[in-house]
This record gives sequence, C-alpha cells and structure tokens, in this order.
Amino acid sequence: MPPISRRRFFAAAAVTGASFWAHTDTAVASASPNLQFPSRARDRIAIASYPFREFIAGKDHKGGNPNIELKDFATHVTEKFNINKIEPWTGHFPSTDPAYLDQFRAALDQSRAMVVNIAVDGTHSPYALNREERAKAIAFSKQWIDVAAVIGSPGLRTNIPPAPDSQPDLARTSESLKQVVEYAAAKNILLNLENDNPVSEDPFFLVKLIEKVNSPWLRALPDFCNTLAAKGPQRGYPGIDAMFARAYSICHVKSMEIGQEGKLVHVDMQKTFGILKAHNYKGYCSMEFDSPGDPYAGTQALINTTLKLLG
Repeated sequence: MPPISRRRFFAAAAVTGASFWAHTDTAVASASPNLQFPSRARDRIAIASYPFREFIAGKDHKGGNPNIELKDFATHVTEKFNINKIEPWTGHFPSTDPAYLDQFRAALDQSRAMVVNIAVDGTHSPYALNREERAKAIAFSKQWIDVAAVIGSPGLRTNIPPAPDSQPDLARTSESLKQVVEYAAAKNILLNLENDNPVSEDPFFLVKLIEKVNSPWLRALPDFCNTLAAKGPQRGYPGIDAMFARAYSICHVKSMEIGQEGKLVHVDMQKTFGILKAHNYKGYCSMEFDSPGDPYAGTQALINTTLKLLG
C-alpha cells in the first residue's frame, strides 16, 4: 500500500456534535482513546453498508437495482434515513489508492457525514500455526488502519478468520493483535473485535483476548444476533453482556438473522438494549439488517426500534 498522504481534520464532527481526532502526520498518540459521543439517540445511529451490498457497485450488486458508488453511500443514507453516519465494509471499497480515498473523504465532507467505524474482513488468520499466515493477517489490518486514518474513521473492526491448521489459540492471537493495536494506537485508531464467526470469534474467547492484550485501544464490538443465531440464547445473551462490558464505540443492531439450521432467529430487543444500558454504553449503534427482505424497510424498522429503546 502506498504511503499515506497528509491528513485533514474531519470538519463534519463539529456539525453532528461528535468529536473526532484530528489526524496529522505529526500527531502524537494519546494514552487512550477519548471520543466524545453525542447524547441524542438519532445522532448515535449509523448505517452499515453491508446490508446494501446488492445496491452498491461491486461483485455483489444485483442487476435491476440502483448502482450506488460507496463514496456516495453517506449522501444516499442521509437522504433516505436522515442519518449522517456510516460504517462501510471493506468489500465495498473499489480502491484504497490515495486518489480514491481523497474522493471518498471529499464526498463525506460535502454531505456533512462521517464514518464511525470500518468493518474489515480479511482471510488470513492471526492465530495460524504458519508464521507467514499470521504476518499477512497483521499486515492486512495495518493497511486498513491507514485507510481509517485518511478517511477520518476513529476505529475499525478487524476480523479473526479461522485457521486451516489450528483451533483458536489465545497466545498466538494476542501476540498478533498486540502488534496491530500498537500500530493503531500510534495513529489514534481504535481496534474493535466482533462476535461474528462462531468458531474463531466466540464472545468469551474475544473477552479473554481483550483482557490478555490489555490495551485501551482494543475493545469489543457486540453484535446483537450473531452468537444468538449460531449458539442459542444460553450462549447468546450472556455473550453479548460480556461484550458490552468491554465495548466503547460501536455495536451492531439486528433484530433477526438466519440461524445455522436455516431458521429465522429473533432478538429480544428490549432485553438486549437493557444490557446495553446496564453497561452505560455511550457509543454508536450501527444498523446492520441481515435477514431476508428489503434492506431499506428493514433498516428503517431497526432505526425506529433503536430510537424507541435507546432514549
């Protein structure tokens, strides 16, 4: 990846009431993240790009749908939902070249929008027995930390893919993540871990991992439904409770998802928002509709529920 060019202050933060870091080439890393989150419920809502993959230009675009460029996604959701915060997915970036990232940032500034987190999905496992595989995982996360710094995102979600040669390993994963966290902290970028893959990202494994790395720059990203759909309520709700105890800036709001047996699993939204509030969580809530149906109607329903239960 080419060296990152000069970074500019994210002016949109002043408009929305959320305070973001001013990234500059000479910035000195803070001892810990210090984001100031808005208090109004609507201002705490973000829209994930992943549910709109059949509408966004790229390999998942479905013929007959409008073809939305990722750099225009923030303007699109602002017009559709009156929400000016987004969480883009790495699979939607057509490029990470400096020229494209400058266009992306300019589009955000023009629409007075902001990125609150980048959902990063790689294929290399940080706990693989193969040292070269682990090195590739570390390098991949570092590349997206650079992207986050350029486009003004305060953090990113890095994933932990399963390894073909090993079961999840706490020691090797923490060793890899410490290198990534140190790199992220030097650029004032927060690293988040999500309870997504049921094998490699079990919430209780992630909690142990966060505790072992022991850095304020590594936090949990609780997903309302992933563990619930994969392992049922006995694992799902305690898991999200453990995740919210270590969350800081971002969570994924879902009301339902297809489980491993092909059945639609529904979230007890009042219970889950109760867990969120019990941990005094003040960060953003990213709407991630992930079930059959229209993502526009599904996202609007999630927004309505969040406005009702978050306030």
